[in-house]
Amino acid sequence: MDRFPKAANVDFHSPLDLSRAAAAVLDDDGRISGWGPSAQHLLGHAPEDVLGRPAAELLAAAPGQRLSALCAAHKPRSTVLDLCCRDGRTLRAAVTFSPLAHRGVAATVVVAADLEALRGWEAQLALLQGMATESTVGLTIFDTDMRVVWGNVSTDLELAGIAQYIGRPAADLFPEGEFISRHHPPDEDQIMEQVLTTGDPIMGMHYRGRAPADPVREHVWSCSYHRMVDARGEPLGLFEESLDITERYRAQERLSLLVRAGKRIGASLDVRRTAAELADVAVPQLADEVLVDLPPAVIEGRQPPTGSAPGHSLLRMHGRTPEEFRTTPVSYPPTSPQAMSLATNRPVVDASPPRTPAETGPAVPHSCLFVPLLTRDAVLGLATFRRSGNPDPFGPEEQTLAVELAERAAVGIDNARRYTSQHAAALVLQRSLLPQHLPEQSAVDVAYRYLPADSRVGVGGDWFDLIPLSGARVGLTVGDVVGHGMHAAATMGRLRATVRTLALLDLDPAELLTRLDGLVAQDSAPHAHDGLSDEALGVTCLYAIYDPVSGRCAWASAGHPPPIVADASGSVALSALPPGPPLGLGGLPYENVELNLSSGSVVAFFTDGVVEDRRTDIDSGIDRLSHVLTWQRCPLEELCDRALSALPPGPQADDATLLLIRTRRLDADQVADLELPPDPAMVAQARTVTERQLETWGLSELAFSAELVVSELVTNGMRYATGPVMLRLIKDRSLLCEVSDNAHTAPHLRRARRDDEGGRGLFLVAQVSQRWGTRYTSSGKTIWAELAIP
Repeated sequence: MDRFPKAANVDFHSPLDLSRAAAAVLDDDGRISGWGPSAQHLLGHAPEDVLGRPAAELLAAAPGQRLSALCAAHKPRSTVLDLCCRDGRTLRAAVTFSPLAHRGVAATVVVAADLEALRGWEAQLALLQGMATESTVGLTIFDTDMRVVWGNVSTDLELAGIAQYIGRPAADLFPEGEFISRHHPPDEDQIMEQVLTTGDPIMGMHYRGRAPADPVREHVWSCSYHRMVDARGEPLGLFEESLDITERYRAQERLSLLVRAGKRIGASLDVRRTAAELADVAVPQLADEVLVDLPPAVIEGRQPPTGSAPGHSLLRMHGRTPEEFRTTPVSYPPTSPQAMSLATNRPVVDASPPRTPAETGPAVPHSCLFVPLLTRDAVLGLATFRRSGNPDPFGPEEQTLAVELAERAAVGIDNARRYTSQHAAALVLQRSLLPQHLPEQSAVDVAYRYLPADSRVGVGGDWFDLIPLSGARVGLTVGDVVGHGMHAAATMGRLRATVRTLALLDLDPAELLTRLDGLVAQDSAPHAHDGLSDEALGVTCLYAIYDPVSGRCAWASAGHPPPIVADASGSVALSALPPGPPLGLGGLPYENVELNLSSGSVVAFFTDGVVEDRRTDIDSGIDRLSHVLTWQRCPLEELCDRALSALPPGPQADDATLLLIRTRRLDADQVADLELPPDPAMVAQARTVTERQLETWGLSELAFSAELVVSELVTNGMRYATGPVMLRLIKDRSLLCEVSDNAHTAPHLRRARRDDEGGRGLFLVAQVSQRWGTRYTSSGKTIWAELAIP
């Protein structure tokens, strides 16, 4: 099917052409002596009806004198006459009278055409003439060999004279140009060959190049190609339409640049990256190079300086990646256009900027546009847009575009500055709340790693701790607050302090988590408005107690992953720990799990950032960590490094916390147990056994203090217990004295009055010991005291 089915009706022959016009012949007397078929077609009169009759009878009026004058003229004359049609109509016609040299029967040839048809043809002819001489659309005709045949005035102006290109191939017109539309063959010869072969026009191709009449500036044209055929349908060649759309194309580019800027500038929350994003968006469409200068305070996340001209101490950003980032100091004299832009808060154009000694490289800028980076009435720095290849100065529309880009960049830089400040504060807070070092313990060797999340995510809420407990035991905890930022860090610090406080009460793991759950639930109540309740709703925690005397470890979980245990034989397994609900739900129980650990076992406590990310599931991460623990004979520090190096590459989506312990067991000769019946007379035996044991351990200098402590604790136990009393002495980093009984009443330290007969025992114990306290057991309680070993 033809693209334009009515194209065959378009005829550019003149209506007065002899092949189409109505023709008749008049004799010397003005009578019709010849009548052609076209005349019959135009007026409807048959030849036998008009031959021999005066031609004046065909006129609608009777201007006989005028008709005689036209016939008697010695040269062709044209006029407009109203002619009578056979059907009674009056036809206004354009009529040309052409006298013959030899008069007689054929004295004058008359040619007539419908005046309306003639005016339409003249309009078409005027259109063609206008397209050839006045149209801004360039028209170029090529023959079948794709050589230039003709060009209109617009093409002539662009080529600085079409005559020099007649007969030359199309490639010679714009030798350095290129098509930037990619939905057709990119080569002009291929496009023209396709149009000649198929007859299908190719329209709306965008072509970029430099016209011979303007070789300095780059232009963009919209080009269309059409095949031309003769009356038989044979190709004559093709013609090209080209319209300079440079301004429209640049406007579309500016619009697309703004859309791209909205998506890219400020997405990183990093000052240096935002500066690089501005350059990436603006080059090369708006400028050949973009420079961003910022005060050091803005780069460091502090408030921008106020009250002084910022042009004296700026740093220029360099690099597109973190590895390439660097800065160089720059300063601008007070009279410079840069200083003027910063002082007036307006863009300044310098059409011929001087080259500074610090600027090296072959590209000398032809034009510079200086735009201040403004936000919230503060000057954050200066953006410089430079052109070296494009000689055009920055026009008003381009200045407006540059200001828009600078405003977007300023908002992004200010957001990044604020984020950097808050992130640094949150990081300082978090690190101050985490343990700076873990105390050495006889019960365990310990190593830990804390890997914060990627800075774009923010500071998280992971925590870990090792808490020395009575009886040479240690409490071990690891937890995670869902979320990031200052609130998560503050919630983490408060929960870690709460866990440490509850642990010092010598609560078992399940009881500790139950109490912690109640506290978190209170903070999450509707009336809590401390800003921490949202994070508290997503808190997980694991708490464990390890006893180096018995080798038993008890732990409980509040929604936290269970630990991984690698025993001394080398087998590695995930602990069968029933996970309780996360903290804050309230009302659901927690369960203790107890496990005997051989000396040298390695236990890994971790948060989900160690075993889970967006690319792998948690099971794969646990398998990865378990594989690392098969090297459990390696030093713990090395195991920590192996575990973190096994993490998938790339930025961390969450904090990763790993706490490794290697268990120890106290030797049998470091522990002495004595069971005493509930008889006050056994207090003396307890003192005697204590004296002998201290002599065996070489601690005779502690005998007096230790006997005093043992005497008071055993006496207290004898007073309230209904069963045997157990005395345990432990030689560790200090001397531990423990007395256990089946009573649940806890002793209280009080100051006895002068006339009181009792109440001084625990006061004496507190005076001679480092620490003392009470812990409850399933069968009663244990009162303990620690004495420093000199």
